[in-house]
Amino acid sequence: MTGSAGQDIAQLAAEVLPYVSAAVGAYGMRVLDQIGDDTVAAVSDATVGLGRRLLDRLLTRRRGETDGSAAEISRAVRDLAASPTDSDAQAALRLRIRAALAADPELAAEVRELLPAPALVVVTAHGARSVAAQSIVGSVVVTGDGSLPG
Repeated sequence: MTGSAGQDIAQLAAEVLPYVSAAVGAYGMRVLDQIGDDTVAAVSDATVGLGRRLLDRLLTRRRGETDGSAAEISRAVRDLAASPTDSDAQAALRLRIRAALAADPELAAEVRELLPAPALVVVTAHGARSVAAQSIVGSVVVTGDGSLPG
């Protein structure tokens, strides 16, 4: 998958990873045993619970597929559970998730629906010559009559 669609799937996988990592961090290796357990889902906090539901969707939807992505995701989850702070294990899981989402557009749509909507950023400037920005990096902002940077 190339171009915009590939970037969209990569972004979706990146958005899924923190939630799945939270579930793996909370439950460790047992997270795979708890897929489909509604009792565990009911007592999980919001982030961990969402991570568990995302992982549940990724694994149950891909089981039975001939591409082996459910087994690869499970293996990557086990690796991350063994070393939760290992950035290579996190990247490996993200890549497995991305591959599963790219292979199944319907799954990608289902996962996208489970994620919370992005926070709306509102930036407001008040007053004459005010500057409004969410982030200003590496730039100089100058306002006023006859003002010169520097």
